[in-house]
Amino acid sequence: MSRYLILLYLAGLLPSLIVAQERGRARDFGIEPGVLSTGQWNAITDVQGVKVGHLSLIRGDAVRTGVTVILPHEGNLFMEKVPAAVSVGNGFGKAIGFTQVQELGNLETPIALTNTLNVFSVAGALVEYMLALPGNEQVRSVNPVAGETNDGWLNDIRGRHVQQGDVLEALATASSGPVAEGNVGAGTGTMCLGYKGGIGSSSRILPESRGGYTVGVLVQTNFGGSLRINGAPVGEALSQYNDWAGPEPYSVDGSCMIVVATDAPLSSRNLERLARRSFLALGRVGSYMSNGSGDYAIAFSTHPECRIPHRGEEAVRTVRELENDQMSPLFQAVVEATEEAIYNSLFMAEDMVGQQGRMEGALPLPETLEILDRYGARKPQF
Repeated sequence: MSRYLILLYLAGLLPSLIVAQERGRARDFGIEPGVLSTGQWNAITDVQGVKVGHLSLIRGDAVRTGVTVILPHEGNLFMEKVPAAVSVGNGFGKAIGFTQVQELGNLETPIALTNTLNVFSVAGALVEYMLALPGNEQVRSVNPVAGETNDGWLNDIRGRHVQQGDVLEALATASSGPVAEGNVGAGTGTMCLGYKGGIGSSSRILPESRGGYTVGVLVQTNFGGSLRINGAPVGEALSQYNDWAGPEPYSVDGSCMIVVATDAPLSSRNLERLARRSFLALGRVGSYMSNGSGDYAIAFSTHPECRIPHRGEEAVRTVRELENDQMSPLFQAVVEATEEAIYNSLFMAEDMVGQQGRMEGALPLPETLEILDRYGARKPQF
């Protein structure tokens, strides 16, 4: 159905730029990876204080891009930094600010995601935002953190259409609660595992016996491979994969940005361990981190007692920190949440026509669900 409608659009018989399908999140279709419970919103915003903002740019025939921002807390992040860490799965990307996070173990600006050629201007917008905050009048150095994936198949990426005002609007409208997914913000023009990708999010809550902590994940998916859902070989069954034996049906390169938030009291060292585990989910969904894929994860803790004051009054700081032996449940949580966030980015994405009439179709739901039922990979629907 979707490809037929796309042909109508290309023939000038449909005015819309996006051909909508009846979409839903993975859980709406009985796909529930893992065993841990989700939070209220099943999103990164289940971690208290975290906000997400999007600004999507869909203009004319060629602009299909945007920006997504993640704010760890509502205060002045420069004056009240949060512990953070980064992990690099495959470093073919333009990650700005990651080296200082790695060196100092903290985050002092919101995190912004966008496209490859706009990451530099988006980082500059973060600097402007931080310098303008009350209390930052004497600040002379800001470490903006911005990541990207390349949306240049559908989007006029050379036009660098994301402007400072777009970033500031995304920051101003960031909110808690449900997170918009699919063709939105930094995921507007991305592709994933042979289909339209985008933004996805999910969360997990540990049992009270394990601390009751929350782990939330947000992904920007734009990578290749052969899609697997709960172990079912969906990409293979749909003949949408690359076996290296013939003509390539789609590009295997791309990138995935993974943002991990938790309210567990973690040091930057254990946050790096947490971020590293998120890449296990990429393997679960069928990625092998191709040569041209920039796969990055950044994790931070929102625990109030772990905040790092910009001007510490004491030379020695005492901080709560979860023991290493208590990390395994969090590792399980981040893998489950990342896997489901990737599914959500695919299930919520819609067909999109971009520059030069190029089309990227959304994951075909009826066929996908039939495959999942064949392999017993989803809960029965009544």
